Amino acid sequence: MAVNYLNSANLNRESAFPYLSMDIEKGKSVPEPPGFHVMHWHEDFQFIYVLAGKVYLHTLDQTKIIPAGQGVFLNKNVVHLVSASSDGHYKSFLFPERLVSFYPGCPAVKYVKQIGDCPQITCIQLEPTFAWQKIILENLKRLVDVTPASSPCYEYEVLTLLTAIWLELAKNLAVPTAPAHDLTVNRMETFLRYIQERYAEDLTLDDLAGSAGVSKSECLRCFKLSMQDTPYHYLLEYRLQRAAELLTGSSRSIGEVAQTVGFSSQSHFGKLFRERIGCSPREFRGKNI
Repeated sequence: MAVNYLNSANLNRESAFPYLSMDIEKGKSVPEPPGFHVMHWHEDFQFIYVLAGKVYLHTLDQTKIIPAGQGVFLNKNVVHLVSASSDGHYKSFLFPERLVSFYPGCPAVKYVKQIGDCPQITCIQLEPTFAWQKIILENLKRLVDVTPASSPCYEYEVLTLLTAIWLELAKNLAVPTAPAHDLTVNRMETFLRYIQERYAEDLTLDDLAGSAGVSKSECLRCFKLSMQDTPYHYLLEYRLQRAAELLTGSSRSIGEVAQTVGFSSQSHFGKLFRERIGCSPREFRGKNI
């Protein structure tokens, strides 16, 4: 059975203050990120604090179940998806490393990069039984209540809490030296990045398998094991995600959008889009502009 995906793109990544706080309850996100829900990665760090129910964080090699009162740290560039129980309610905070690096050339940047640039650190579940993790959870809980409307010094308060959280990570998180990724994970990362770079092309299973130097059967096995999905279905979902971003972020015609993301037939694109989102591309654009 396919997992329900939640795509947590940083909607503020191009702004002067690239910090994004999202409130997700019963499958609805405020603000609502564009696109569809596929396994993805981003350049931002991500923290999650669970207010009710349970959150499930899936990476290519593990699943973490995070109950209310706990949280999780997700490192940048980690392929993942987030889902929740039917009564799930959580806050998600995304921000780039420069937000906790103080200023360009600052000596403190090494405390950010030693974690951010370590491929062995993927995600850390945060539990109140550990003193330093409890401090992080308390600060995440404070972040829940910090909004532009509630705080006269919103940006400064956010920065203060984020750097306090990062200080606890830097002081207490051991940076491993031994490789943690297995062969399947490495291959999946290659496959997914290949799709990200060439999704608009007429990709075949041979092309995808060849990107990692493996057979078609091994490519299919990796997708089934890691994502419970097929390469073809993932490619369609990825194309539809990109199409949704273009529909809300550009003035291109529906036909141009379809062609740009790899659909040769506008009618086929419209049919798949309606099946996946419940409305036509034109209706989706009207609702989200």
